[in-house]
Amino acid sequence: MDINEELLEVVNEKGEVLKTLPRSVIHGDPSLMHRVVHVLVFNKLGELLLQKRSMSKDVAPGKWDTSVGGHVDHGETIVMAVRRETGEELGITACEAEFLYSYIHSNPYETELVYTHSCVHAGEIKFNEDEIDEVRPWSINDIMQNLGKGVFSDNFEHELMTYMKFKTQR
Repeated sequence: MDINEELLEVVNEKGEVLKTLPRSVIHGDPSLMHRVVHVLVFNKLGELLLQKRSMSKDVAPGKWDTSVGGHVDHGETIVMAVRRETGEELGITACEAEFLYSYIHSNPYETELVYTHSCVHAGEIKFNEDEIDEVRPWSINDIMQNLGKGVFSDNFEHELMTYMKFKTQR
């Protein structure tokens, strides 16, 4: 194992930590569920900021994805991860994210326990060019018209459907 490799906590459905393993062991084994945070960043017009993932990413390269998404590191709280990831990915430090819901997302590559938050941000975006190729706001209508066309990551499509269901139940 590389001493600089990210350590992630394997969790159960309740988010209880079972063990800690390197990211390289967890990714590729969907039986090892780990926690991630998503932040849906909206502008004042209600458009959702999406990021186009770098072609160098091991998951969904070149696909449009959730505004902010990242692992909860070993020993980190959900709130700490939300703040860290929002700052690292978009350079946003003054966006108080509200917790919305959590759900399990699984595909042949990985299983994630996702904690989704949202915020409204009107300031500057300075995205991480090592991880993100582009960011731009999308209307919900434009997103809905592009679902299932290979434009978005499967994670984001699951996120959007969960968000839309959440909105109708509010």
